[in-house]
Order: sequence, then structure tokens, then C-alpha cells
Amino acid sequence: MSTPSTILPTEEIDYPDSDGQPMAENTLQFRWITTIQGGLDALFRDNPDVFVAGDLFWYPVQGSNTIRTAPDALVAFGRPKGYRGSYMQWREGNIAPQVVWEILSPGNRAGELDDKFEFYRRYGVEEYYQYDPDRDRLRGWRREGDQLREILPIEGWISPRLGIRLEMEAGELVIYRPDGERFQTYLEMEQDKREERCGRLAAEARTEQEQQRANEERQRAEQERQRANEERQRANEERLQREAAQQRAEQEQQRAEQERQQRQTAQTQAEQERQRAEQLAAKLRALGIDPEA
Repeated sequence: MSTPSTILPTEEIDYPDSDGQPMAENTLQFRWITTIQGGLDALFRDNPDVFVAGDLFWYPVQGSNTIRTAPDALVAFGRPKGYRGSYMQWREGNIAPQVVWEILSPGNRAGELDDKFEFYRRYGVEEYYQYDPDRDRLRGWRREGDQLREILPIEGWISPRLGIRLEMEAGELVIYRPDGERFQTYLEMEQDKREERCGRLAAEARTEQEQQRANEERQRAEQERQRANEERQRANEERLQREAAQQRAEQEQQRAEQERQQRQTAQTQAEQERQRAEQLAAKLRALGIDPEA
């Protein structure tokens, strides 16, 4: 996109939200634009004062609708999230996006890239990153005074503003968040979500199985407790029966002993009666009396 410097004199100016050009020239460029913009948006999703956008017109000068460019991704610290048709800097507290990204395609021209670099230098960008996925080339610049100085070496560089780390691994850019997680494509995120969902479902299934086993264990334990109670009850009844039988046996034994003692007493009394009778008969015979007469 060109960046002419003409300022229109009228205040009734239309600031278009689009120039009718496609966001990307090919699928590779589009994948990297969405990956970086989406990764940055996710990185600052909990910070209400960081605005992240992709392919959004940035108008730095009020009164001119031709001084503009649309970075593939931009980050503006100190600006609230929310919908914007374009980034009109004078409506944003005059805060310029501090970080911009450009993803190159085979159609990019050297003059166009020079114009963008000059635009970012002139209008206050603090960090400018440029990635060419076709050539696996990463470059970056950081503001020093009124200039953007190239970051050398760029590999392993940690962005002061974003906190992200840039690496080239297997000939491809890898962006690491401050927490060590890397930026992912939409498909990678979907795969992670699917795996997470499968893992969650598996965990839920395991939990349900464990709960079912626990319920079965509780039921078995309850059945064992009931059987133990029944066994104790039967054992108690048998003990009571044995005690009752023993008591009856003792009573029978006592009655038998009493009957024996009664028979013995009767025999003793009979013997005593016999002896008295013999003594009486002897005394009568001694007197000349026949005891049987």
C-alpha cells in the first residue's frame, strides 16, 4: 500500500476502512498473518488496555486520508479493545501503534517495503518485524531516537514490548510466548482443543468408572455389613438357644438329683421303720409276746 504525504485541506474528509485489496496474496502469507495477529490477540486478551488488529488502516495524521498504511498486525498499548473500522491516531489519544508486523509475499516490491519502513520510522513505531515465509527470512528493527535500527542478531530476540521470543527452527519462524508456549496456527489450536476435549472426556469417563466402582464397592460393603449383621444375629440366636438348652439340662439334672435324694430319703425312712419294727418285735419276744399274734 502506498503512503503519500498529501494532507487534504477540508475537514469533511472520508477515511476509508478498506482499499479493496485482499488481505493476503497466498495461503502461506495468510496463515502467518492470522497466526501472528491471533497469537498477539490471545497474548493480551486479559489486558483491556492493549489493542491488537490485523490488516487495519492506520491514519496517523488528522486531515489526510492518503497518509495511511495497513500493517499485517499491529499492537497499540494504552488503547482499549473494541471495534474499529480504522485506527485514527488522533482519536486514540495520539498514541501510535508501538509494534507492527509485516508478512512478505512474492508480490512485495522493494519500493513498497521502503515506503512502509519510512512510514513506521516517521510515525513512531517502536518495534517493526518483517517475516518472509517463502525465503524463511526474519528481520526486525527497534527504535533508537528518531531511527529504527536493525536488530542483530534477530534469532533468540525477546521483544521488549511484547515479551515474545523469536526463533528460527528447522528453517521456519517460531514465536514463543513469555510462558514458553509457542504461537499456533488455527489448525494447531483446533487440534489441541480436540486433544484437550478428548482428554477431558476420557478423564470424565475414568471418573465415572471410578465412581461406579466406588458405588459397587459401597454396595458390596453394605451387603457384607448386612450379612455380618445377619451372621451376628444368627450367632446370638444360636447362643441363646444353647444357653436355654443348657439351662433346661441343668434343670433336668436338678430334678433328677432331687428325685434321687427323695428316693434315698424314702429308703432311709423305710430302713429306719424296719429297724424300729425289729426292735419292737425283739422287745415283745423278750416279754414272751409273739409280735405276729
